[in-house]
Amino acid sequence: MNDTIFSLLGYISWILFLLIFIAIYRTLLVMKKQKEPNGFKSDGSDSPPFGERLSRAMGNCVESFSFNGGLMLLALATNSAVITNGLAWFLLAARLGQSIIHLISTSVLAVQIRFVFFLIQIGICCFWVVKFFYKFLGA
Repeated sequence: MNDTIFSLLGYISWILFLLIFIAIYRTLLVMKKQKEPNGFKSDGSDSPPFGERLSRAMGNCVESFSFNGGLMLLALATNSAVITNGLAWFLLAARLGQSIIHLISTSVLAVQIRFVFFLIQIGICCFWVVKFFYKFLGA
């Protein structure tokens, strides 16, 4: 396996982990009679603050998968993992960092740090897009 495969697997595993965490968190709220089973909004906006952050962290991962995961899948599908292998772990680390900071705090500093992690992901993906265009269009 190469770095792109491991990073993609890590990214998908992280989304699943957050999804399971949400299920456990919401189950506990229902068992404690703090929420009705059908009383949750999908974005978590009606949950306690941590529940809302947890839902948004998972949502951010899913939203970013279209370009983060999509580019890694493109690399694997076109036998071009050489383009993504060098930065795949950094992309995953930035994704994890953004999510973990999101779960910990919504302070101004935390939001700024999250944004830096997001910019790292965008920067890596833009770099990859240029490399893919160069490879496939022969620029």
